[in-house]
Amino acid sequence: MAAVLCAVALAGPAEAAPAYPVTPNIAVGIAQSLPNPAGSPAGVNVTCTPGSAHPRPVVLVTGTFGNMIDDWSGLGPTLANAGYCVYSTPLGGDPHSVIQTTGPVAGSARQIQGFVDEVLAKTGAGQVDLVGHSQGGLISEYYLKLLGGAAKVHTFVGLSPTTHGTTLDGLAYLATAFPGGEALVGAACAACADQVVGSPVVRAVNDGPIAQPGVAYTVIETRNERVVTPAGSAAFIDEPGVKNLWVQDTCPFDFTDHGSLSYSKTVYDLTLNALDPAHARQIHC
Repeated sequence: MAAVLCAVALAGPAEAAPAYPVTPNIAVGIAQSLPNPAGSPAGVNVTCTPGSAHPRPVVLVTGTFGNMIDDWSGLGPTLANAGYCVYSTPLGGDPHSVIQTTGPVAGSARQIQGFVDEVLAKTGAGQVDLVGHSQGGLISEYYLKLLGGAAKVHTFVGLSPTTHGTTLDGLAYLATAFPGGEALVGAACAACADQVVGSPVVRAVNDGPIAQPGVAYTVIETRNERVVTPAGSAAFIDEPGVKNLWVQDTCPFDFTDHGSLSYSKTVYDLTLNALDPAHARQIHC
């Protein structure tokens, strides 16, 4: 539990104060979500018109047991401060419960399908970009491949997605980070069963090419991975054109683990560069 809650990327150089406050780590994010689990992080789901520099809204897709605040209070405001319109939505369970994203992956993918349509209608954009953490990556992959989402998505960034499935032990380890999460692993967590190696959902996503034509795919993983295992091979998409990135190949002393990927300064920059490779920025370690 301590590894999940406390591992945070090493701080980079001092920067100007952001317009939206960026939560420093997942432990604080979880604490902030307890009184308001249906809330949105700073800079996420605010009234926003995409500008010419970043014409596509970014839709953040939460991971197992997570809600918008505990999963995206680091990366969400970071993207908003960089000029993106950023959106997210509760998935796979009671939106007023601290523990969310536990419903069937296919159902959550249909929620994302409807939510993307709402974001496009609201912003007038032609496409969105998707960033999914853990199960959020698998949900995104399912939407892109099996629900026709590729036509509406330009870029997909997966933060340790459960692309090829993982073990129930890995999901049980993740559950220790969330109050009450351990009690849901197994029969009470349809999403957990859907993410196990060899599940019907995993087989459907892996039946033929995963990466869809017209979509730019980047997968970001940490060598300190203990949830989506084996590290790397369980998450990466080994197909032409897909960028598979290790956090530690850029910043060797970054101790980010699975739970803290969306709070890593290294991951912030890798994600921003994946969304806008024409204006790649220096990576902060």
